[in-house]
Amino acid sequence: MTCYSQYRQSAPSSAILVSLLLSLGGCQSSRTEPTVGAGTSSKLSLSASTSPDPLSQPFQAFLEKSFQEELNLSPERKSWLGLKDNQNQLDDASPEQQERYFELAKKQLEALRSFSRDKLSEDDRLNYDLFALKLEQKLNAYPYRYHNYPVNQMFGIQSELPSFMINVHRVTSEKDLRDYIDRLRQFKRKFAQMEEGLKIQAEKGVILPKFLFPHVLRDCSNIVSGAPFAKSPQAKSPLYEDFTKKLVALQLPREKVMLYDAEAQEALLNSVAPAYASLSATLKELEKKAPLQGGAGSLPQGAAFYQYALMDENSTPLTAEEVHQIGLREVARIQGEMRAIVQKIGFKGDLQAFFKSVRKDEKFYYPNSAKGRQDYLNDTAKILDTMQGRLPEFFTQVPPQKLEVKQVEAYREASAGAAFYSQPSEDGQRPGIYYVNLHEMRQVPRYEMEALAYHEGVPGHHLQLSASQNLKELPRFRRFGDQTAFIEGWGLYAEKFPKGAGFYQDPYSDFGRLSMELWRAARLVVDTGLHGKAWTREEAIKYLATQTPADASEISNSVERYLVMPGQATAYMLGMLKIVELRDRIVQAQGSNFDLRKFHDEVLKRGPLPLSILDKEVSESFGLQQSATGLQAEAPQTKPAGGA
Repeated sequence: MTCYSQYRQSAPSSAILVSLLLSLGGCQSSRTEPTVGAGTSSKLSLSASTSPDPLSQPFQAFLEKSFQEELNLSPERKSWLGLKDNQNQLDDASPEQQERYFELAKKQLEALRSFSRDKLSEDDRLNYDLFALKLEQKLNAYPYRYHNYPVNQMFGIQSELPSFMINVHRVTSEKDLRDYIDRLRQFKRKFAQMEEGLKIQAEKGVILPKFLFPHVLRDCSNIVSGAPFAKSPQAKSPLYEDFTKKLVALQLPREKVMLYDAEAQEALLNSVAPAYASLSATLKELEKKAPLQGGAGSLPQGAAFYQYALMDENSTPLTAEEVHQIGLREVARIQGEMRAIVQKIGFKGDLQAFFKSVRKDEKFYYPNSAKGRQDYLNDTAKILDTMQGRLPEFFTQVPPQKLEVKQVEAYREASAGAAFYSQPSEDGQRPGIYYVNLHEMRQVPRYEMEALAYHEGVPGHHLQLSASQNLKELPRFRRFGDQTAFIEGWGLYAEKFPKGAGFYQDPYSDFGRLSMELWRAARLVVDTGLHGKAWTREEAIKYLATQTPADASEISNSVERYLVMPGQATAYMLGMLKIVELRDRIVQAQGSNFDLRKFHDEVLKRGPLPLSILDKEVSESFGLQQSATGLQAEAPQTKPAGGA
């Protein structure tokens, strides 16, 4: 997920839209949340301070030039930002392109060091440090450039490129339509480049685990099913259906409609179809040599790679074993909070028995039908509308960007995750989209939908990433930055803090909140188990099945996700722990003067930050010392003033 003026307050309703296109798409004590409204009203602006420093202008120009240089290497990212130059091009996916990114990072780091950091303003010193860190991360990643799975069930080219065409490539003119067709004609080239990289990886011993190939091959088949690929089509293929809708929406003369339709079919048959046929053939050959299990430890220099991945995702120096132990501690802490709810409900039995009970009870699941799916979308929109109306209690300003709730498209729902978010375009023409996977309704229980909506929508990803996008005073590399632990940590924190504001009134919904928090804690254990302790897929599945209430299919899909994204799943809990630790230290220092809105503003006003820099900046803004460890080994045990 690469999701990303001043804010202005937006209306609480009408911001949440429901898509109707269903077919297309050991801590010893628990923490308590601050009571909203404690302290004085905050008028803090969510923009960085400015400086008249004479070196600022050339330095800012350098940062913008550097951002543009990198952007010019990716026509697809330009489209993500809402830009239409080079819109007729797809990205270069060749191994040589990786070299270009590496050389650009080296050149830019050398140019950055020509500026005297000490002579820059305070704001620009932070920009300097963050840009240096970004470039150093790119250089540090280079030795591991083949330690990934570019074709996988989560975000592989076979599903991501069609999703890009459908959801990102906007068509408002004939030129946009011609650009769409030109991009279809480049599928064959881009897939061939990707296949070249897969073969290089295979020679180095990096191949997708065997049990994941059926998912990817199914995705390939789904894209080239239906018209114009099938001789007797019963339906249109996803890409052709999307093109047809965009073509019809332009209301062109019949002759032009027929011309563009013929050109699109030609591109689909002569570029898209052979691209998928070739990729499928390559995948079937690789499947014969694929490992039965997986995990970073099975890759060349696997232990060093996994430690790099943990640092890259979390911006902390924690070892795999330290992350594992934090996970075990947090699992125990959350399960303790769950037991209190189970007792309150009056359930007779232990926690594991309660898990089994909610898995089996049909009242916790929407029907696995079209109506059940539509009801889930409608009810989610209501949850988000309610939260939207109360956001001014938690933030001094609310971003205006619209948010859609949308079902994951049919062609990729069998492989995709349970939920994810796509950021709005910079120009505001494309809204933020909260995708929820309704392929199997037992994977989205009613008791979790409130917390899930807060995570993906507001006050989670949509608010945070829109807020970052609106910080016009910041250089673009920061506004559109991707610090996983910050972004996902905020998402998990956004599930948690509404508890102190009176949300989660239903004890089952509160149990669902803890269920999702438990899931993120268990991820610390499972991710480090798979990649640092050589756990098998089956061992990871067994752990989640005994420690969480999740459905069996969700557990299986999630373990497969963790196997192709080493370290990423650890970012949620580690990021949240840092934000909660910061808040609790500030509450302890300020007592009844603590203002939750001011705290949130301080966390968000600088865009996504590495956790260590977030700690330093926010601590200093409240007159506190930075945490000595960067992420405390033991969670704070303070009780905020007025906490529920």
